[in-house]
Amino acid sequence: MRIGDIVRFLNAVGGGVITRIDEKNNMVYVEDQDGFEVPTLMRDCVAVPQVNEKTNFPKKDFSNKSNSETSVEVTNNITTKSIEIQKPIEPIIETETGDDANIHLAFIPVDIKQLQTTAYTCHLVNDSNYFLFYNIVSIQGEQAETLANGTIEPNTQEEICTLLKDDLNKWQEIGIQVLPYKLNKSYNFQNAIDARTKINVVKFYKLHSFTENDYFDEEAMMLDITTLNEKSMLEQVSAEDIKQQLFQKENNGRPRIIKKAQLPEIIEVDLHIHELLDNSTGLSNAEMLQIQIDKFHSVLAEHKNRKGQKIVFIHGKGEGVLRSEIEKQLRSRYKPYSFQDASFREYGFGATLVIIK
Repeated sequence: MRIGDIVRFLNAVGGGVITRIDEKNNMVYVEDQDGFEVPTLMRDCVAVPQVNEKTNFPKKDFSNKSNSETSVEVTNNITTKSIEIQKPIEPIIETETGDDANIHLAFIPVDIKQLQTTAYTCHLVNDSNYFLFYNIVSIQGEQAETLANGTIEPNTQEEICTLLKDDLNKWQEIGIQVLPYKLNKSYNFQNAIDARTKINVVKFYKLHSFTENDYFDEEAMMLDITTLNEKSMLEQVSAEDIKQQLFQKENNGRPRIIKKAQLPEIIEVDLHIHELLDNSTGLSNAEMLQIQIDKFHSVLAEHKNRKGQKIVFIHGKGEGVLRSEIEKQLRSRYKPYSFQDASFREYGFGATLVIIK
C-alpha cells in the first residue's frame, strides 16, 4: 500500500485515501469523505483500483513495462508530457562460426558425489548467432507434455529447469523444437529443428556419463540437438523411398540378385544392478527394480523394428521378483513378442529369451 491509494474497510462500512503509513505497527491512516483521519490495521483494509471514468475499467499501470522513459509535469492543472526517449538496445555480438547452428542440452548434477539422490539442472546452450525459440516436451505415446520453453539470446547458455529424481521418467523420450531467427537484420533462412530422442535415465546414476566440456566448469552430460535433428531427418526417409530409388537404376538386363538379410547375433543384456549402476548404496529394492525394468523397456524400444531379433535378458535366479515382473510386462505390453527360458547350458535358470515379432 502507498500514500494516496484508495482503500475500503473490511470490517466496517466506508473507506478513503491513505494519508500516512506506520510500517512499524502495520497501521495506515485513512482520510474518509468527511475529512476525518481514521487509523486502521493494514490487514483490515483493501486497496481499490482507480477507475477510468470513460471506460469504467481499472487503470493500467505501465511502469517498468517499456524501454522508453517519459516525464510528466503538472502546472496549473495542465498536464504536459515530455517526448519519449527510447532506451538503447544492447547490440548482439556475433561470432565467425555462429551462423551454423550449434545447440546442446546439458544436464549438471547439483551434487555429483550423490548421484543416487541429487537433483540436476538442465541448461540450453545456444552456440550460434541466432535467437532461439525453443519448446521441449515429454512424449508418452501420442501425448506430449511441455517440460520447458522460451527464448534464448545468441551465444549464451541458460538454466531452463531443474530435474528432481521423480522427474527423470518424463525425460525418457523427449521432443525438441527450435526456431532460429535474428532481429532487425537480414539473414540466411534457417529450417526449424524438430527432433525426438530417448534418454536412458540410468545414465543419470553413472559417474562416467558426466564429462568435461567446452561450456561449463562443471562436468555435464551433453546432448547435441543439432546432430539429433540430422538423425531424425534421415529416419524420415522410408524404406519404400529407398526401394523406389533402387528400382530406377538400370540393371543392364541382368536379373537382380537379392541376398536374404541375415539375422543379427543374439543380444545379451545383463540386468544385475551392479552392471547398471556404479554404486547402488541407499537405493531401496523397489527403486533398484524400477531401474532394471526401465533398462528392459529401453532395450526393447531400441530394437522394436528389428524383426526376428533375439535378446537374452539376464536377471539371475534370486527370489524371482525381477523375472516375474519381466514376464508380466511381456504378457501385457509386448504381447506380439515371444519369450521363453534362455539356454540352461549357457545361463542356468537366470535368463529369459525374447524374440522381436
